[in-house]
Amino acid sequence: MEKENNIQINAIGREVPINVNGKILIPYKGVKKHKPEGFKHGSRISTCADFPDDGNKLVVSLKEALIRSELQDGMTISTHHHFRNGDLIANEVFKIASELGIKNLIWFPSASFDCHAELIKYLKDGTIHHIEGSMNGELGRFVSSGKMKGVGVLRSHGGRYQAIQDGEVQIDIAIIAAPTADNFGNANGVSGSSACGLLGFALADSQYSNKVIVVTDNLIPFPCLPWQIQGNYVDYVVKVDKVGIPEKILSGTTQITKSPDRLFLAELTARFCDQAGIIKDGFSFQAGAGGTSLAVGYYFAKIMKDKGIKASFARGGSNKFLVDMLKNNLLEFILDGQTFDLDGVNSMKLNPNHVDTSPFTSYNYHGKGNFAQLLDVVILGATEVDVNFNGNVVTHSDGLLLHGLGGWQNCLFSKCTILPIPLFRDRIPVIKDHVTTICGPGELIDVIITERGIAINPLRLDLIEKIKGSGLPIKTIYQLKEEAERICGIPQKPIFADETVAIVKWVDGTVIDSIKRVIE
Repeated sequence: MEKENNIQINAIGREVPINVNGKILIPYKGVKKHKPEGFKHGSRISTCADFPDDGNKLVVSLKEALIRSELQDGMTISTHHHFRNGDLIANEVFKIASELGIKNLIWFPSASFDCHAELIKYLKDGTIHHIEGSMNGELGRFVSSGKMKGVGVLRSHGGRYQAIQDGEVQIDIAIIAAPTADNFGNANGVSGSSACGLLGFALADSQYSNKVIVVTDNLIPFPCLPWQIQGNYVDYVVKVDKVGIPEKILSGTTQITKSPDRLFLAELTARFCDQAGIIKDGFSFQAGAGGTSLAVGYYFAKIMKDKGIKASFARGGSNKFLVDMLKNNLLEFILDGQTFDLDGVNSMKLNPNHVDTSPFTSYNYHGKGNFAQLLDVVILGATEVDVNFNGNVVTHSDGLLLHGLGGWQNCLFSKCTILPIPLFRDRIPVIKDHVTTICGPGELIDVIITERGIAINPLRLDLIEKIKGSGLPIKTIYQLKEEAERICGIPQKPIFADETVAIVKWVDGTVIDSIKRVIE
């Protein structure tokens, strides 16, 4: 863990380090203020002369593939998270690295889950130096306690693609777990016993990494179709017994809530969208991971059915509810960035209007536009918001780092961003004077919906006008905060040390906030 002595105040008023893990960083400048320069990063040039003429890239084991990829100390190793809590490959990679005596690796996952808590031992023994990706659950607690050697770096899904594309992160070896592949390296996630849906989060890894290893438990004859990963990017193919447990794709953040309070919150959100004129024929939407957000889709469907209208497309993670909307002709397309359950997996395989996408098309801020900004409304969760509408999704009010950014930041650029959140959790108010960690600036968050009232960002005069006379419980953000504090009191703030344990990148690669070590 570094102790920085060069701190700057960024454009949103947060102290951030400008030198982390030996790299010079750019403080957050404001929404749409940072303009990138230069050219896209490229991987090393390869030649067909280095590969078998028959196209067979199969090697005997993952260990052999890592050795042939010249695994060395200090390298950046990437994995993807389409198996979510059912991933079986990431842990194996670092087990092999530890056995080989490799040290100070940088793990660059598209996300981590509880199943990756096993990697703490490799953080302790020096196999892994630090993580640049979400640090959830026990991994997050470990980082919050200041035990990781380097400083963690949190990026959104689109920010991860941006970092790879821009050369901010240069991946030495990418390991892509694929439910189906051929021995040339073409791969997909829609077929095979371990089918998980798309493999979009591994796309940039395949395109820009110096070495690419595809690991599969379903090796089929060439050509593997569809090929979500193209074999022309792949160096080695490995056959194993099992790459992932698809039943564990369905995690706690991807199940619809059963709580009556949260269901009311979801219904209120749908009513607001209806009253604001958002739910109309041909509109588009996204509901993020989280039980309440997913339940909103259920209530959207009810309203659409009653009105006899159809949405043009839904973006984001697919689930049973979106699939049912597609089947029932309430939805023209699912533009899927992540498959949240097995209904989504099967739909993607069978329905041509259920399309696999990637962070490049959906979220990459350093592209010529992306799908997120085309959305009429996006429904997201949050751990905290403040009176300036700034949002937090990575730390809790106790200061502990327990979640990743996902696509949350990227979705803020939709035409209307709504956060349906409970007014308090475990007797702790969710609305603060200042959030513990700023993940997204308040100017991009339009509506806060709680079970005790709705606050519209004063910047959205159009929404305020549309909702007049609706009968909805409209309040100011200050009224909601005061009500929560009357019920729960004002909680004690966490105590932080001076050391930075992680930083939060904004979608353009600048640093929007830092996370300090928690003194417990």
